[in-house]
Amino acid sequence: MKRFTWRLQKVLDVKTMEEQVRRAELLKLTEKLVQTQGTLLMEKRILEDMMSDIAEKAPRKRVGAQELFLKYSKTSDELIAKLEHEVRHLELQQKEKIAAVLKLRRFKEGLEKLRAETKKEFISNQEKLEQKQADERCTMRMVRELQKSRI
Repeated sequence: MKRFTWRLQKVLDVKTMEEQVRRAELLKLTEKLVQTQGTLLMEKRILEDMMSDIAEKAPRKRVGAQELFLKYSKTSDELIAKLEHEVRHLELQQKEKIAAVLKLRRFKEGLEKLRAETKKEFISNQEKLEQKQADERCTMRMVRELQKSRI
């Protein structure tokens, strides 16, 4: 039986490799997003902890802590705003990467279905050809036997 070769196999291989690269990029982006979200939550938690510590202190000791908190909170708020902006930006990039990966996956799956159909058709044609050749051999054998018996 002849070996199955598909003309679009190289395209399928390239798309598979491209999908793997895009998935790796998406994974890196997701890791960066998770890390940024973790940093953002940590900064917010630090502010909340400082506020709760200040609330628990006696009124006379609270004044110095409040002054320190106000100085720290301005820079912390700027950092939180920056981190929130970065998180939104990373989430947008993540959505774009996911859409690109899904588009590639659908294209690749379409190629794989086409390959499977082509292979099925190839196998069917090869089986028909083999059956035809077997029928011809059988017919030739019978004709020879008939000729031998007549002689």
